Amino acid sequence: MADLYKSLKEEAWEANMEIPRRGLAIYTWGNVSAFDPSRGVFAIKPSGVAYDALRAEDLVVVDLEGKVVEGKLNPSSDTETHRVLYRDFPGLAGQEPSLIQGITHTHSTYAVAFAQARRPVPVYGTTHADHGAEEIPCTAYMSEEAVRNNYELETGNLIVETFKQQGKNPFHMPMILVAGHGPFTWGKNAAQSVYHAAVLEEVCKMAHLTLALDPVVKPLPEHIIRKHWERKHGPNAYYGQKK
Repeated sequence: MADLYKSLKEEAWEANMEIPRRGLAIYTWGNVSAFDPSRGVFAIKPSGVAYDALRAEDLVVVDLEGKVVEGKLNPSSDTETHRVLYRDFPGLAGQEPSLIQGITHTHSTYAVAFAQARRPVPVYGTTHADHGAEEIPCTAYMSEEAVRNNYELETGNLIVETFKQQGKNPFHMPMILVAGHGPFTWGKNAAQSVYHAAVLEEVCKMAHLTLALDPVVKPLPEHIIRKHWERKHGPNAYYGQKK
């Protein structure tokens, strides 16, 4: 049975190791999961295991009903949040589930600062626009009832509901700040979800410094935002090398 999920666990392990490499969390403050849509399972970091002690075989495999299908350790305490996003995001955007195959949660400093301030991140510059043509959303605080119910599951529900309310497509905006908590990001695989976490942290750092220099700064003009987004992601994109 262990060999059945070997590659999935190795993918998740390698992505988890990027968190300390990129300075996105210390100690055990973060987790990454890798999803296999064909089998409806994801591998996720075990709860409370430090990165320098983490091995690929320690990763826990969970199905979309929340059942552990392989692993001797307890999965991350954020497992329910990951499960909700894998389950609900594709339907929200009318997409196939294979388009999201990785999720990352960190407690990176600048992203958490914006989450604690309950502030979305406007597009102040082209670095942000290169990776997202709209502001990075921040949720409202979770209600007392939701916290009492199932905190991690309700965190996922809050993220999904925020995207619904704001009319955002999670495949166009692969990141969010959970108020008072921190960032969640996702991507086409586990590695890309960590990449988006690193991008989010840098964008939040730049936004923080921009606001320090000019507290009433306005977002970048829309025509510049659109240009930077489309040159990388539009139908006539020309950034990078042709494959």
